[in-house]
Amino acid sequence: MAVDKDLLPARAAQAGPFAFAAGAAVGVLGGMIGLGGAEFRLPLLIGVFGFAALSAVILNKAMSLVVVLAALPARTAAVPASELAAHWPVAVNLLAGSLAGAWAGATWAVRMRGATLYKVLAALMVLMAGALVATHSTTAGALALPAWARVTCGVAAGFGIGVVAAIMGVAGGELLIPTIVLLFAVDVKTAGSLSLLVSLPTMLVAFARYSRDGSFAVLSTHRRFAVVMTAGSITGALAGGLLVGVVPGAVLVPALAVVLLISAVKVARHA
Repeated sequence: MAVDKDLLPARAAQAGPFAFAAGAAVGVLGGMIGLGGAEFRLPLLIGVFGFAALSAVILNKAMSLVVVLAALPARTAAVPASELAAHWPVAVNLLAGSLAGAWAGATWAVRMRGATLYKVLAALMVLMAGALVATHSTTAGALALPAWARVTCGVAAGFGIGVVAAIMGVAGGELLIPTIVLLFAVDVKTAGSLSLLVSLPTMLVAFARYSRDGSFAVLSTHRRFAVVMTAGSITGALAGGLLVGVVPGAVLVPALAVVLLISAVKVARHA
């Protein structure tokens, strides 16, 4: 049976050390602002390495999953398990929506025409740019909501975040963390660890849905590329964590938002 040419981009096949370097650069950027950087890796997979939209999303999801698993031990050391256990209702509330959202988002992604998916990804990059700036430039307190409204908003927000994370192949921390802070009055440090606990099962659900699509073959076709870039992403994330504060947030965050906006324009043009 013929292999889809979109699964065999020459630039990815010849990447080698460049894939590691690109992954490391993404990891550093994400680590410096406390994120995994998957939103910056996606446009690289499409624009630099030549993957088709759905193949890029699936690769990004696989790499994001490994990066999140690698980050869990460090977060456990920073926030004790006993402290996280006290907030288990928050995770359950968000998971009630995010698991369904992840399945729905992955289903929509595999059914979209390629041109439509490029446009949707571009729009979501703009959303991520806005969320990045809002999260790092505002200090809004928790919303004063009655319990029933908070639970309802948690499920709805979880669903939306699950959809976005599945379609982009990201963990969704840039959306989960402010949601946890605003809805449940949890401090940012604890919210970061809770976001990983919500992200992991959410990503596994999306991954399971993508595994049923023919484009999932991109992982076996480009296994070496995925491993090398993932290793670079983890290395970069660790380095980025050590570089926190080196570049002022007032400079770094707007610059990264601009990068996402430029990437959105380029991805949209792929349509």
